[in-house]
Amino acid sequence: MTKLVPPHGAGLLKPLLIPEDLRSQALSKAEKLTKIPMSSCEVCDLLLLSMGAYTPLDGFMVEADWQGVCDGMKLQDGVFWPIPVTLSAHQALADEVAIGEEVALVDNETQQIMGILKVQGKYIPDLKLQCEKVFGTLDESHPGVAKVLAQPAVNLGGSVQVIDEGWFPDEFSDLYIRPEDSRALFEEMGWSKVTAFQTRNPMHRSHEHLVKIAIDVTDGVFIHQVLGKLKPGDIPAPVRVEAIKVMVDNYFKPNTAVQAGYPIEMRYAGPKEALFHALIRQNFGCSHLIVGRDHAGVGDFYGPFDAHHIFDTLWDGALVTQPLKIDITFYCEICDGMATAKTCPHDEKYRVNVSGTRQREMLSNGEEVSTKFGRPEVVEVLRKFYDTQA
Repeated sequence: MTKLVPPHGAGLLKPLLIPEDLRSQALSKAEKLTKIPMSSCEVCDLLLLSMGAYTPLDGFMVEADWQGVCDGMKLQDGVFWPIPVTLSAHQALADEVAIGEEVALVDNETQQIMGILKVQGKYIPDLKLQCEKVFGTLDESHPGVAKVLAQPAVNLGGSVQVIDEGWFPDEFSDLYIRPEDSRALFEEMGWSKVTAFQTRNPMHRSHEHLVKIAIDVTDGVFIHQVLGKLKPGDIPAPVRVEAIKVMVDNYFKPNTAVQAGYPIEMRYAGPKEALFHALIRQNFGCSHLIVGRDHAGVGDFYGPFDAHHIFDTLWDGALVTQPLKIDITFYCEICDGMATAKTCPHDEKYRVNVSGTRQREMLSNGEEVSTKFGRPEVVEVLRKFYDTQA
């Protein structure tokens, strides 16, 4: 009997990848179907459906699920879900498709057929309502809002079968750990309480401090990074992977941290996305998610602790995975080490605020990166990357 948290909603993982021996037959069938192009975000959502990370969903949301998620963070059957997972199509293409028909799902960038959708609903979503409910704003300077408002008008909902996971498993073969694999790994390591750490950046001293707090209170940490499309200026995933590896190898006790990745595309929905990240990590077997300052935020759209507070608004039983809420972290000159606002009594003038944004600025400008900010081995990896960009 496992001691790990159960998968969300259904209690059993629901991966939607077709068994390998049936994929060529399914691909032959899909080649004859109407083709529906998917955006990069929709491709990532299909991959997460494929691996069971979106358990208990069986595909892209029909209108009742979309409406329930927007109105009250619930699917039509009452299961908690904070962010819509939808597939959009232009009106003319949607008009060609009948309810009950099967269509092929195609990566718009590579033209690769990745799955089959059985259309169970067609609807025109109120995209402004979706933005207000998910992002809390209609300001198109918010990248998530801009992307949603630019998507085609019609949503196609229905169950999916995934034929091909594209290039992700090959390019990130050491990191592409599915929920069934992470659960088996945690069991093998003897972990029952596992904390997930979400990142799209190399780890600096503040990240290290957060993760080590989690190691102190749970069995280990799942360093789970974004493998989907990033913002301009973000450090590429292979460089980030190497930088995290040298930190773990040099500054973590063995068997306390596991590095992995998953093919999600950030929506930058702040508090709602923190809930989404916790739900996904529940499927991976994690009992906790580190939620620090401005989790999944962008610009000044969210307060530093909005993502902490939103967990307190959930009803009993909505989520099993819980937030590990941690205050703003920094290096204190007087404490002579990393601290948080809860542990450090000294004036703010003695604090070195450590952030990924500032680290990227220093590296881009060729500035010295203090050991108060980043570990030397990590900085060396990043410096080599930035030297090639000059």
